[in-house]
Amino acid sequence: MNVFGDAIVWLNDPLNWQGRDGVPFLTYEHLYISGLAVLLGALVALPTALTLGHVGRGGGFTVSVTNVTRAIPILALLTVFAATAVGFGNRATIIALSVFAVPPLLTNAYVGIREVDRDVVEAARGMGMSETSILFRVELPLAVPLIAAGLRTCAVQVVATATLAALVGGGGLGKIINSGFGQQDPGQYVAGGILVALLALLTEGALALLQRQVTPGRDRARSRRSVREASDADADAAVSVS
Repeated sequence: MNVFGDAIVWLNDPLNWQGRDGVPFLTYEHLYISGLAVLLGALVALPTALTLGHVGRGGGFTVSVTNVTRAIPILALLTVFAATAVGFGNRATIIALSVFAVPPLLTNAYVGIREVDRDVVEAARGMGMSETSILFRVELPLAVPLIAAGLRTCAVQVVATATLAALVGGGGLGKIINSGFGQQDPGQYVAGGILVALLALLTEGALALLQRQVTPGRDRARSRRSVREASDADADAAVSVS
């Protein structure tokens, strides 16, 4: 029987689907590590990108940060963490993956804000909207498709790379692969690879649907209408306060 047949046999064994070392729990742990890493990366990248994109500065800074963070090997970062208070395990993996998550989120959010039609932004200023309102009610809604694309890229990369957690005492589906190599069981580590690939594909598909749902029409009339509606809402709020 070939190695893929052995992998199917391993996946069909009920014992491999039970307990804390079973596929369901390890899948949950894998998603937990990946999701928290993406969230931490977004908390750092998105406010920075939105601010710099709105003021129209920091393009060089954005490119530099993106290139530097992409150049850092995750495994090397995990090794460095092992010698610090961060240590081994899921915490170190989450921090390392959050650094890995920053580049696509930062780049796409910055470019998305900068690609908003400047005529729309100037029209919003001409209607008396504040800079904060312009950012959150005009630029951000129009930049959502590119931000969603960055999130999609980031999430798939993080899900695929989270298998490294097993090398530093962490959890997730990488434990199946690591254990398979340790036991010299090709069927087990191929089964683990199949599970990680399927999870990455499911993540890609789910976020592709999300990106499609949040992508609006790009015609200028719709853009101007959104500015007008936001401006009217600001005016109504000002009247109610007064």
